[in-house]
This record gives sequence, C-alpha cells and structure tokens, in this order.
Amino acid sequence: MPVNFLSDGEAARYGRFADVPGRTELEKLFFLDNADKALISKKRGPHNRLGFAVQLTSVRYIGRFLADPLDGVPTEVIDYLAEQLAIADASCLKLYAQREPTHREHAGQIQTKLGLKDFGQAEAELETTLAAHAWNSGDGPTAMFQYAVRWLRENDVLLPGITTLTRMVARIREEQTERLYATVAAMPTSEQVEALEQLLEVPPGKTMTELERWRQGPSKASGPGMVKALQLVEEILGAGLGRLELDVSVPRRRVLELAKYGLTVRSAQLKRHPDARRLATLVATARRLETKTIDDALELLDLLMVTELLGRRTARPTSRR
Repeated sequence: MPVNFLSDGEAARYGRFADVPGRTELEKLFFLDNADKALISKKRGPHNRLGFAVQLTSVRYIGRFLADPLDGVPTEVIDYLAEQLAIADASCLKLYAQREPTHREHAGQIQTKLGLKDFGQAEAELETTLAAHAWNSGDGPTAMFQYAVRWLRENDVLLPGITTLTRMVARIREEQTERLYATVAAMPTSEQVEALEQLLEVPPGKTMTELERWRQGPSKASGPGMVKALQLVEEILGAGLGRLELDVSVPRRRVLELAKYGLTVRSAQLKRHPDARRLATLVATARRLETKTIDDALELLDLLMVTELLGRRTARPTSRR
C-alpha cells in the first residue's frame, strides 16, 4: 500500500513544533527543575547553557532531536528558557548552532539523562506490537501511525524519521490484512468454495448475481412478501454457508468488516479481487447474510402484523346506540 498516507499537515507536525505553546503550556512542559538547572549550569557560556536547555525541553516535547537544534523552535520557548536561566540576551543562541559537535554531544548527554532509547533498540518490539494491533483492530494507516507514535513516546523511544515509520506501518498493516484473507479463505471446504464462487455468477435467465439477490432481501410488507422472505431464509440456510466455522483466532470485528464490505461491493468488482480476498469476503458475507435474512424476515413479520391489526381496527364498523 502507499506509504504517503499522511496529509501534508499531519506530516508537517510529526516530530516538530506544530504550534506556538501558550503560557500555561510553557510553564507545564518547558519548566526547568533544579536537577535540570544543575546539569545545565555545567555548560560553559550562556549560548551553550541556553542551547542545552532548548534541546532538553524540545526532545521532551516533540519526541526527537532536531538535526538543527534550533529549527522551528518558537521564540516564545527560547525566551521562556532564557528567563529561567537568567540569560538577558537570548540572541546569544545563534552561536550554539555553529558548532555541530557541541549540540551532538549535548544530545547524547540528554538522551542518557532522560533514559531515551534509540529507535533501533525498540524496532523489533514495535513491529510485534503493531502486528498485534493491526490484526485485532483493522485500523487504517493513519490511526496505526498515531498508535505507533504514542507507543514510542510512552516507552521513551526517540521517534525515527517519518519515512521509516510510515513504511513500517504500511508494511505491517498489509501483512496482517493478507494474513486475515488467507486465514478466512482457508476455512471452507472445496464444495463450499464452489458454492461461494457461484454466488458471483448470474444464473441463466436472470439479471443479477445470486449474491446481489440475497443481499436485496424482501421489500414489501405483504403476504406474498412474507412468503418470499421465508423462502429466502430457507434458501440461504439450506446452502449451509453461514455455518462455516471461523478460526477462533480471527477477531470478530475483522469478520464483520469483511461482511460489511461484501454487503455493498458490486459482484463484478469482487470477482476482480485476488483469490484470498474474494473468498474471505464471500465467507464473511455468507455468514452475515444468514443472520441478516432471518432478522429481516422477523422485522417484516412484525411490520405485517402491525399493519394488519391497524387495518382491522380502521375497518371495524362504528357501533350505533
């Protein structure tokens, strides 16, 4: 699947200062405690002390070190940090960015102090976590990406480059989707497979596939409509497709999502899908149609009874005294 699933705005906010923090946010997230100040005080020169403070608070806030430690850092953040460090001229920070070895060394010290792990140290664990999440939830790529970012932040792991993370999310999500298709498609017998595939064919003399006819269901609250509804229930139950036993490892939510798709997609489009996806969709849809058709028939019966009772009350002659 494409890896550029994030919008331009979502991509621009990743691991960067998306907005200017307000005063309350500054005081909460960019406050330097005594331990911070003790560490900062060891740096020589106001530009190094302020630069160290910027990196320290920035990585806490955005989850990663910037290649240029001052890139995109709001003036409000710099001024608030300078105020806490009693640095009168915050413009001295320009000197900090001129020596890359210094801010790289500082980043290493901050990483050690905060106990932050490199992405490579947690990559395998994240892959396992994402695979389980994708299998159970069926979330879209953007939701999975946000889940991955939260997991990294909560586990004190530095965010990787955006391309690294989007590629991982796209790959794992596709792998788990293919696993779902393969698992569900392997459940029916060869006879059931043949019956399922026949649902996508238009019988001689008809204008729609069997799947489309099954999905259409009863439409009129009438005696003949009720008969047709019961005949459809008998037909679908007789096919035995709804009694397919699903692997207990397959989350019910994923099967319902497949069925939801199968209840709306055109038969011609479904026929063009790869074998595993097509068959998995048919399995889930057939199971759902069995219960749906019974529910539709019961609903039609209720409506018919109410209609008949109201009709009789309306037709009852008015008694005369």
